[in-house]
Amino acid sequence: MIVALIDSGLGLLPTAAWLRKLRPDVDLLLQLDPDGAPWGPKPEQWTIERVVAAARTSIAAGAEVIVLPCNTASVTALEQVRAEVGPEVPVIGTVPAIKPAAAACRRVAVWATAATTASRYQAELIEKFGGDAEVVGVACHGLADAIDRGDLTAATDAIARAAAQTPAGTEGVVLGCTHYPLVVDAIVAALPAGVRLFDSAQAVAAQTIRKMEGLGRPTTGEGVVRVLNSGRPGTLPPSAAAYEPGRILGAQP
Repeated sequence: MIVALIDSGLGLLPTAAWLRKLRPDVDLLLQLDPDGAPWGPKPEQWTIERVVAAARTSIAAGAEVIVLPCNTASVTALEQVRAEVGPEVPVIGTVPAIKPAAAACRRVAVWATAATTASRYQAELIEKFGGDAEVVGVACHGLADAIDRGDLTAATDAIARAAAQTPAGTEGVVLGCTHYPLVVDAIVAALPAGVRLFDSAQAVAAQTIRKMEGLGRPTTGEGVVRVLNSGRPGTLPPSAAAYEPGRILGAQP
């Protein structure tokens, strides 16, 4: 069975790596969009068309399950992708782990891109899932772009700025962009001891496996990883090799 993961850049790596760990036999189709990245600042309709086109390509390549390990894609295009591929193809979106963080911590910061931090979507998630916790957004300017470039110095600088903006007494930090787990060690180092991190990559991978198994069809493949870059067959960019999930998926420097 082929599972397609769609993102503009390296944000798909954490979820794809979890799928590789949990089900190494499953074939993965990694769809990146270097021609259109990043999606976050783009007009909504443009992004919808880009994501739906990638989903269409995934189906043509034999994918039976589609994952959107990208907050922007999930917010703007999840329902359109589901309409495009039909009910027989499960489509799994990504939601920041605000609910478990708010259940476990009294003070929570949601680290995300500037666009997501300012979005109505994040405000609604905090309102819906924040419970009694004090939840604030922290814009991590430049962090996702630095991660995509494999520029760990710039990423560390962006993390330091975000940590400085995180309110004192914060008990939990939600990684509200799927890129951020790639630099989790640097984030831990920048935060006070004891601050808990919450991200959704493992949960999305587990949900994907449940959806696969629920189809009632054979799920075993050959463990092949294929990459499409803006629809063109290729490889993961060299920057992906800077991160363990990228190396798990075969990235070369």
